[in-house]
Amino acid sequence: MERYSHSESYKSAGVDITAGYRAVELMKGSIARTMTPGVVSGIGGFGGLFEPEFAGMERPVLVSGTDGVGTKLKLAFLLNKHDTIGIDAVAMCANDVLCAGAKPLFFLDYIACGKNRPEVIAEIVSGVAEGCVQAGAALIGGETAEHPGLMPEDEYDLAGFCVGIADAKKILNKETLRPGDVLIGLPSSGAHSNAFSLIRKVFQLEEGGDLSRFDEELGAPLLQTLLTPTRIYARAMNALLGKVELRGASHITGGGFYENIPRMLPGGLRARVKLSSFPKPKIFGLIQKTGGIPERDMYNTFNMGLGMVLAVKKGEEKLAMELLEAAGEPAYLIGEAEEGEGGVALW
Repeated sequence: MERYSHSESYKSAGVDITAGYRAVELMKGSIARTMTPGVVSGIGGFGGLFEPEFAGMERPVLVSGTDGVGTKLKLAFLLNKHDTIGIDAVAMCANDVLCAGAKPLFFLDYIACGKNRPEVIAEIVSGVAEGCVQAGAALIGGETAEHPGLMPEDEYDLAGFCVGIADAKKILNKETLRPGDVLIGLPSSGAHSNAFSLIRKVFQLEEGGDLSRFDEELGAPLLQTLLTPTRIYARAMNALLGKVELRGASHITGGGFYENIPRMLPGGLRARVKLSSFPKPKIFGLIQKTGGIPERDMYNTFNMGLGMVLAVKKGEEKLAMELLEAAGEPAYLIGEAEEGEGGVALW
């Protein structure tokens, strides 16, 4: 197709069609890594085709999630490192799907760029593919759109959506939560993909600072630490689903503990969380100290070391922890559900 499709007029307006074809060729190897048995179509068509497996399900329900990476992209621009940001895009969608107790099936991405640089687009998609592998989802399509004049040539935006499936009777239902049910925290890899407008302000990242700055407190370069991709919790959820009675799951994103944990609680219950029960990555202490941020704001903004919180039926927490350990997934017993209002009680 590249041989026959070329427009000098369109190229003179800032859109190079052939660069898009080159990008597709470069990303094919990455996309191939994500193929699963349900994939029907290859890339290049107008729609991605996927045939789900319904065997053993009484009422199959599709579960979807969509999100972007936000201003964490600015760090990728500053470091000129684009091969991990795609993991964040998948994680922000797939983790939401997992919170329903669903299995991610497939993912589609959308990249809008000021100028299509095929090698950079291929790097971005390599990260998306890696995220899909971690989530167990197929990358069955996507779109790269060149938008000259809308954004700088060396910048882009990245978003996507994930579709999963669950049997209706196995979808996690917060109404089943009871006082005494145990909360398990799954560790984050850092700030994940939230609150980077605040992080950039705290560290003055776009004001001519040293982009290779090594932070003694972190024991690592600051920007590379901040760019660490969001953790995907598919393996942890797969270790538990059908083996213990999970009664709720919360993906800790923007809004931190105070906004996200209550989303898995029914009326009349709150989460009692022991703050000393899990380790906090050093990056959060550095953010708080550098920005002079009150502790409550930290827990109302960041994940503070827990990327997902699960609620397990009382009495099954030991088995849950054993299953997670066997799967190589670290976890912490962080508290319990109790009667009360206010959503979250931290102590």
